[in-house]
Amino acid sequence: MEFLRKNWGNLLFIVIIGFLLIPQTSVPIKVFVQRLVSLSPSEVAENDREVITDYDWQLTNLEGAKINFEVSKGRVIVLNYWATWCPPCIAEMPSLQNLYDSYKDKNVDFYFVTSEDREVVERFLQKKGFSIPVYLQSYSAPQVLTSNVLPTTFLISKKGTIVMAETGAAKWDSKTVRETIDALLTN
Repeated sequence: MEFLRKNWGNLLFIVIIGFLLIPQTSVPIKVFVQRLVSLSPSEVAENDREVITDYDWQLTNLEGAKINFEVSKGRVIVLNYWATWCPPCIAEMPSLQNLYDSYKDKNVDFYFVTSEDREVVERFLQKKGFSIPVYLQSYSAPQVLTSNVLPTTFLISKKGTIVMAETGAAKWDSKTVRETIDALLTN
């Protein structure tokens, strides 16, 4: 007992490390921590905002239909790059689902883009109960929308201006994001 009392901190540390090494427990722990530290994204400074000039980007939805990103030109767009194996992606997904549920019928186009196999994505969505519109990349996005970090999310104005660009998990259903989208919809 004396050994346990003196070394309980070390033993706890070893147990936590053990849980982080086991895939079945590490992902939920990482997702939980990511949700705890996620903040609302902020707008890109006015003079740092980039504008999309090339909307030509072929995507495929989960039903196999081809869609060109160009159909969203002139609309408010939420574009999210994600993967089923990415803990920060999983952590922010409920807030993105909430945002989608609130704005899907309000002239906001949502693109949840992944490079994973359709079957993997469908199983993930079904297991988690998500109903977001997922697209598979056929080829690279226009240069201004390219990212090598997961997750990456862009909020784009009707004029093609990137108003928000966030890498890592964020709270996308926050008051700040909703106010920004509402303002974009009226302009």
